[in-house]
Amino acid sequence: MITLQIEHRISDYPTWQRAFARFGDARDRAGVIADRVRHPVDDPHLLMIELDFDTVERAAAFRDFLITEVWSTPGNAPALVGAPRTRLLRCPAEPAPA
Repeated sequence: MITLQIEHRISDYPTWQRAFARFGDARDRAGVIADRVRHPVDDPHLLMIELDFDTVERAAAFRDFLITEVWSTPGNAPALVGAPRTRLLRCPAEPAPA
């Protein structure tokens, strides 16, 4: 399993959550297996989002979609503040593909 981890600041959670919900079908089509949204206990304007995929390729393709189609258009990401930071994560116990 590969996790696309996204970290970004937001101006307003309800606005962000509505935008996140609008892209539920896109996440399904991209192969998201599970998602988690959290924030530090002392900073509700900093979100940590984790999206799980079955392959690195699917996770990277969805990250590219977010960069080019979602985050680049203010109407698609109305509560986003600044540039998101992303990472692709793998469990150390899982072998890397050959």
